[in-house]
Formats: sequence, structure tokens, C-alpha cells
Amino acid sequence: MKLAILGAGESGVGAALLAKAKGLDVFVSDMGQIKEAYKAKLATAAIPYEEGTHTFERILAANEIVKSPGIPDKAAIIQEATQKGIPVISEIEFAGRYTDAKFICITGTNGKTTTTLLTYHLLKSAGINVGLAGNIGESLAEKVIDNKHEYYVVELSSFQLDNMYQFKAHIGVLLNITPDHLDRYGYDLNKYAASKLRIAQNMSGADYFIYNNDDDIIRNAFDSASFGGTTIPFSLQGAAGTKVLCEGTHVKVNVKFFEGDIDASRSALIGKHNQYNTMAAVAVAKLMGVEDSQIEKGLETFENAEHRLQVITVSREVTYINDSKATNVEAVYYALEGIRQPIIWIAGGVDKGNDYSVLTELAKEKVKVLVCLGKDNDKLKEAFGRIVPVVVETTSIEYAVRMGKLLSTPGDVVLLSPACASFDLFNNYEHRGQRFREAVEKIVLKK
Repeated sequence: MKLAILGAGESGVGAALLAKAKGLDVFVSDMGQIKEAYKAKLATAAIPYEEGTHTFERILAANEIVKSPGIPDKAAIIQEATQKGIPVISEIEFAGRYTDAKFICITGTNGKTTTTLLTYHLLKSAGINVGLAGNIGESLAEKVIDNKHEYYVVELSSFQLDNMYQFKAHIGVLLNITPDHLDRYGYDLNKYAASKLRIAQNMSGADYFIYNNDDDIIRNAFDSASFGGTTIPFSLQGAAGTKVLCEGTHVKVNVKFFEGDIDASRSALIGKHNQYNTMAAVAVAKLMGVEDSQIEKGLETFENAEHRLQVITVSREVTYINDSKATNVEAVYYALEGIRQPIIWIAGGVDKGNDYSVLTELAKEKVKVLVCLGKDNDKLKEAFGRIVPVVVETTSIEYAVRMGKLLSTPGDVVLLSPACASFDLFNNYEHRGQRFREAVEKIVLKK
């Protein structure tokens, strides 16, 4: 069988290595430049590849194509492959063919990385033989080559879900749906929601779908009547039919054979959105048979990924938080809502058509200073100039941190939560978050 792989990033190279290990005739093509580390992997495995072009003739001679998630369906090579009837699948679909492990799959517009990492931590710390893969930055296909795990916790983006057909999750989690990436879905929210709900495809009675029962878009889009698995709705608001509920600091699970009452008071995760993330992860852990006391210990020892409401330091009773991953308004809402103290808010970058009105009341209540960090801050100033007492602007992360230090008083929080993409001043959100950390260490901690 001939297999063509489009894209030589983490997922594409992982799929290529798995294909080679299974004896397939594999070829890798990337329109961009391939990172040296990935070239080395391909060369070591003697896998032919090309970069900077797509050789249509060679690609379209394949029996099947594995497409990296960043490549849209409207790309010319995908359009031609579809016309010729060549199946186009995702790396996740491909990997699922070569393992009997069960998959715990997590998606949502916001919170999926935190929930994936927390779920993995709860299961692993309880002694379950579990691997971590997917949109988190780890190729499932490459993990499947050694096939050492009984379970995989897999973070899935909508782009990965789009090209999954026979793949099935044993436990699927859908955290929320808010407008995002709509340019890939014809600016149709219903199509985006349908993509997210592919997390529940192919499920049978022994499988579980955990979903946010407070999310109107999910409730309207999910056809529970024709669903083949077992539904586990979770809620903060006590919605009808809820099986996982957060009451104060306790997460209560009421699923037959999997009841639990977990004290989450020692968790470091803050904010309402993290209550939802915690409910979902706890529900998975209970379905996997983890004891309440083990879950409580796991919640206490969990450390979230960088750039997601990450506490950098507390200096002179002022807390500095890196939330650089908050590249949309919804993520910033969660941050502002979850922080109780007065906030010096650092925001800005490349605006993605943001509607800041949803942040108005939170900003009025909690934000004492807005530092606009970007080349074009007009929308931020227009939205918050009459609401926030002090507004300053800069293109320097060091200046932003200096303003945070200068204008804060004991008990305040200096929060980097941009609501925007990073590409005007930084390479990506990780670069922005790292520069923030470095500035805090230099200016606040005098390192």
C-alpha cells in the first residue's frame, strides 16, 4: 500500500514513522521548510520526503493520504485527491488502526490542554498505564509504534476530528463550544459544532460521552436521542439530568457504579472555567475506577502547562500571572472572572475581530490598570478607555512589567492575558509568555 503524508510536523512525521514500521510504502511532502529535527527522524528511518513543494503526481499515486491538521480542505492537493477518490485521513485515524489501547479523547474551544494534562496526571498518579498524545504536541502515531500503554489521553482539535471516520473514543469529553476558526467552516457555527461533536462518533453502550450541560451550543447541537453511548453531562448550574456537579469546592459524581465526592479545595487551578475542566477530568478518573482520595491527591499535586494562568511569582504581595495562551476574548473572560484581587491587565497584539463587550463588566469591577501591549491598540483603548481608570500603551514587554510593578499595591495581580494573537511583536504565544517571565525575573525579582 502506498501512503502519502502531507505536512512534516509532529503529526506528519509520527504517521510516517508508524507507516514505515508497519511496512507501508510511505512518502512525505511539505509545502514549507521541514525542521531539522524532523528531517533527521525521516532520514534515520530512510523515509523519502520533499519540502517547499507538493509533487502532485507522486502524492496522487498513493492509495491513501494522511493530512496534517493545519492543511485546509480547500488546499489544491486535497481538492484533487478528493476528486480522484483518494481517502484523506488524519494522523489520529491512522494511528487508531494499529493499537488495541482505549482512547480518552478531549476537545473544546477552550480548556482542552489543561483538562488533558489534568486527566493524564490523575490517571497516571493512580497507577494506570496511560500515555499522552494529540494536539498537546505529542504524536499518537509515534507512540503507537511501541504500543506500551493500555490507555491514551488524547487532546483533539476540530481540525484533527474532521478527518477521523472509523476512530472511536472509549471516553469522549467536550468542554465547550464558542466561535473560533470559523474561516475553516464557512463562517458557520453549526458546522464548527458538528466538527467538535465528532468526538462522540461510533460510540456504543460501553463508551462514555462527558459534556458541558451548561453550554447552550452543545445542548442544541448534540442529538442525545440517537447517541449510542452513555451520556455524562456536567454542570455548575445544576442543569437537569446532570451527573457531575460542582458544589463549592466539592465535585460530586453520580454515575451508576462510579459515585464520588471529591474535595478539590487544594487544587491550584483558579476560576470558573477550571471548575468545568476539573469536573470533566474527575469524571474520567471516576469512570476509570480511581478512588476519591487518589483524585484529591492528584488535584493537589497537578501543575498546569506553561502560559495558562501560570503563577510566575509573588513579590511584595503582588502576584504575577502568565496567561499568554489566552488568545481570544473567551479565555480572557475566564481569567478575569477567576481572579478575585484587583488586576493590572496586560493585553493586546493582533486582534482577531474581537468583541470586547463581554469583558466590560468584569473590567469595570476588577481592572485598575490596562497596559496595551501591541502595535495597534485602538480597539482596546476604545473598548476600555472609559471603564478602566488608567490605560497605558507600549510595544515593550519590559515596560509593561515595569508599569505593573510601579502601579500595583499589595494584594494586586499583574496579569498577562492578551485576548489577541502574538505575531505583531512575538513569534508565538509561547515566545510572548517566555519574554514575560524573563521580564518579571529581571525587573521584579532582580535576577
